[in-house]
Amino acid sequence: MEMKTRVTGDVNVLELAGRFDTNTVPPVAAWLEQVTSTPGARVLVNLANTTFVDSTALATLVQALKRCQQVKGDLYLCGMRRPVYMIFELTRLDKAFNIFVDEEHAIKALTS
Repeated sequence: MEMKTRVTGDVNVLELAGRFDTNTVPPVAAWLEQVTSTPGARVLVNLANTTFVDSTALATLVQALKRCQQVKGDLYLCGMRRPVYMIFELTRLDKAFNIFVDEEHAIKALTS
């Protein structure tokens, strides 16, 4: 898995490519813990190039979402491929997260 981070305006963006699973979670979890602990954090996870997520990856995203909500922040997801989105639908996590088609729409929503 490849992980790229950047800041767009006041939004911390994380781009993931490849498989997001038990073996690749630690650096993602560490980054998410750091950025979602800041009061009013705005975080976007771009999954456009992510080919697979497992239960550990889902749990990592849920923990980050909860931490973000505790500090009155937002964590959005964007760019999911159909197989990845299906996993979110099956686990009903599509109802828990704000999921956008692409990064442009997600950033617009986060900053408005």
